Amino acid sequence: MDRRLQALADFVQEGSVAADIGTDHGYLAMALVQQGRAERVIASDKNRGPYEAACRSIQEAGLEQSVEVRLGDGLQVLQPGEADTICIAGMGGQLICEILSASPEVLLEARQLILQPMNAAKELRGWLYGHGWNIEDESLAEADGRLYEIISAVKGQAALPSPILLSIGPRLWEKKPQLLKRHVAELTARLEKAVQGMEKSRAATASAKYRSLKQQIKELEGYMKW
Repeated sequence: MDRRLQALADFVQEGSVAADIGTDHGYLAMALVQQGRAERVIASDKNRGPYEAACRSIQEAGLEQSVEVRLGDGLQVLQPGEADTICIAGMGGQLICEILSASPEVLLEARQLILQPMNAAKELRGWLYGHGWNIEDESLAEADGRLYEIISAVKGQAALPSPILLSIGPRLWEKKPQLLKRHVAELTARLEKAVQGMEKSRAATASAKYRSLKQQIKELEGYMKW
C-alpha cells in the first residue's frame, strides 16, 4: 500500500461494502478489509492478467471470505445495491466518467464514490456536480514522486464551482493541504507547456483556446498566493 492507495482507503467509511473497480493486484481491496474499513469488498478487473493476480493475492492473504474477485468491465460486474461505496483509481478522468455513465442503475444505489483520476480531474469533477453528486472531501497524495488527486463524492446537489476551482479541487482549496502549492504549480506548468506549443503557430495564438489558456494561467497564479 503506497500513499496513493492509503489515501483512497482513508475515505472509506467503516462498515462499508465496497467495490474496487480496476483492482489490479487487489491491494486496495485487501487493505479495506484488513484495516476494518469494509466488511466485504467486490474487486474487479476487465483484464484476465490482473484478475488472476488479484485472485492469487487474496487467496494467499486468506481473505476469500471477505473479498470476491470478478472478471468484467466497469460497474457491469455489480448488481444494483451490491456495493454502497465504489472506488475507481488509476484511470483517466474521462474513462471514469464513461464507466459511471454506463451503469446508472448501480450508481443509484451507491452512497459514496472514491475516485483517483490520472488526468482530466476537472472534467470528472464537473461530471459529478452535473449528475447529482457533491464532492464532500478531497486529498492529495505523493507516491513515487508523483502527485495524485483523490476525490470523495456523496449524493446531493451543490452549486457548481468556478472552472478554476474545478481544476484545483474545491475541497482542496478549502483545506489547503501541504501539497496544494505544488499541485497548483503543476497545473500551471501543464498549461504553460500547452501555450508554448501553440506559440509556434500564428493561427493558434490568435485562437480563443490560446486566450483561454493564458487566462487560466493568470488565475492559477493568483491562487498561488495565500
